[in-house]
This record gives sequence, structure tokens and C-alpha cells, in this order.
Amino acid sequence: MTESAAPPQESVGGEPTGRPVGHDGTRVDVTERPAWSLGAGGAAAVIALSIVLLLGGTGLVVAAAAEAGNPAVLITLGVLAFLAGVLVPTGVAVINPGETVVVQFFGRYLGTVRTTGLVATVPLSTRRRVSVRVRNFETSELKVNDADGNPINIAAIVVWQVADTAKASFAVEDYDDFVVVQAESALRHVAMSHPYDDAEAGEESLRGATEVVSAEIAAEVAERVVVAGVEVIEARISNLAYAPEIAQAMLQRQQAGAIIAARSRIVEGAVSMVEDALSRLEAEDIVTLDDERRATMVSNLLVVLCGDSRVTPVVNTGSLYQ
Repeated sequence: MTESAAPPQESVGGEPTGRPVGHDGTRVDVTERPAWSLGAGGAAAVIALSIVLLLGGTGLVVAAAAEAGNPAVLITLGVLAFLAGVLVPTGVAVINPGETVVVQFFGRYLGTVRTTGLVATVPLSTRRRVSVRVRNFETSELKVNDADGNPINIAAIVVWQVADTAKASFAVEDYDDFVVVQAESALRHVAMSHPYDDAEAGEESLRGATEVVSAEIAAEVAERVVVAGVEVIEARISNLAYAPEIAQAMLQRQQAGAIIAARSRIVEGAVSMVEDALSRLEAEDIVTLDDERRATMVSNLLVVLCGDSRVTPVVNTGSLYQ
């Protein structure tokens, strides 16, 4: 894996100025690759070599100072050995599980070390630790308008981890902040694409299709943060409600819908019971009803079955026509 070609540069009089131009020219296109490194055994050998060089260099300097004439060759060799003993172990590092080390040598990206434990890499290199552990955060509660224009409050939990340490280190300024901002932007866009409730045919609502909406949020966040070398594992809606200014009105609408649905169910059951009662009365020849008596009985039964309050019967001792 290698870095891509340099972006196009602005030129003055045919000479490049070093300033990238265009949208593509502003990006750092670099991909993670393994860096040269030695494992625990190699790192231990490097440390042992460093000790030998330090002791040997010190010994040469002391021996040169003790001799008459103070020979410059021994002193030079001793100083060089001592400096080598100091510089050699600068590439030794300890990497914890769940961590990586991004190695640079005088600004140039050499690669990433993912081996855990004691390792040795290029001396005099700079090393930046990048965690690849799974992380999660909850977005701030956003106030947005849904697809119907109703203001709602929504928040989500995003689970993510660094997949490409080179992009996370060099492609963006701060990948933690980048993920948070892009997640909130994606959440806002998805929330504006769906109604809170009462979706039409073929449409998904935020409240009724939480799994589908969560998958859309995860996919959009992943698409936005791929430039930073970040992988989104999942996203879940953690808070969803109407904004306070319309919450009462929407509650009344939901209550009205529930009452209508309940009334419809009650009327459906009452009509079925009345129909069954009339059929049994006629089938068993208990009473013969003309159209007017039938209508009266249906009306009385529906009042009894569909009324909210308790019915008080009135006994008629005369004829129905009196």
C-alpha cells in the first residue's frame, strides 16, 4: 500500500507553487501499511546491544583517558559507540492490546505497527498511538423538522472504531471530533427524510420503523466518515419525541386516533352481537318482529352496547304503538 500521486498544483509561469487547488487537491490520500518492526525478541536484542554500546563506549573513553598522550582515536570511537547506544533504543516501544503505533521518520509516514507487547522499529522515528478499540458516543439531542414539517427532538448512539490508522492520523485534523460532527449531520438528514408517525403506504416512519431508520443512520454515518478511516459498527436511536411546543397538540391527536379506533372496534362488535341476537330470536321463533319493532330493538341494543355510561332501563307496560 502506497501513498497516491501528488494532487494537482497551481502554477505561475509554468512553475508549481506548491498550493493544491480544487476539491480533490485538499485531501491527504494515504492508506495504512505495515511498518518495519521487530518483535519482543528483537526488541530485547536491541536493548542488549544498546547496553553493550554504552558500556563499550564508556570503557573506551576511560581507557583513552588513562593512557598517556590521550589518543583521539579511542575517544572518538568511544563517543560514537556511546551515541549509538543512546540512539539505538529510541525505536523501542511497548504497545498495549487495542492500540497501534503510527511510525513517522522526519515527517514521512513509514507505516503502522499493530503487534502488541515490546517492539522495536526505526530509531529516531516519531510514534503516535492510535486506539483501535470499539467506542461509542451519544449525539446531542437535535431539534429538527420531520418529513411532515413537525419539529421533533432526536438523538442517537453511534458505535465505531478506527479501521485505517493512517487516514485517521493524517486525513483529518481530529478524527474523534470529525466522527461526532458527521454523525449529528447524518442523523439530522435521516430524521428530515421520514415522518415521525402516520407514514403513508410504502413510507417508513421514525417511530414505527426504528430498525430501518437506525440502519439508514448507520449507513449514512459510515459513508461520511470513511475519509477518516473510521468504521461504523451500528447506530441506534436513543431519544425520539415531539418538540415541547407541539407535544400537547400531537398527544391530543394521538388520543383522538386511539378513541376513533376503539369506537370503530366497539361498533363492529356491537353490530355483530345485534345481528346474532336478531337471528337467534327469529330462528327459535321466540318473537315475531316487524320492521319498526326490529329498528327499535336494534337502536336499544346499540345504545346499551356502545354507550359510555351505564344504561337505566325503562319498562313499558303498554304497547309499543301507544
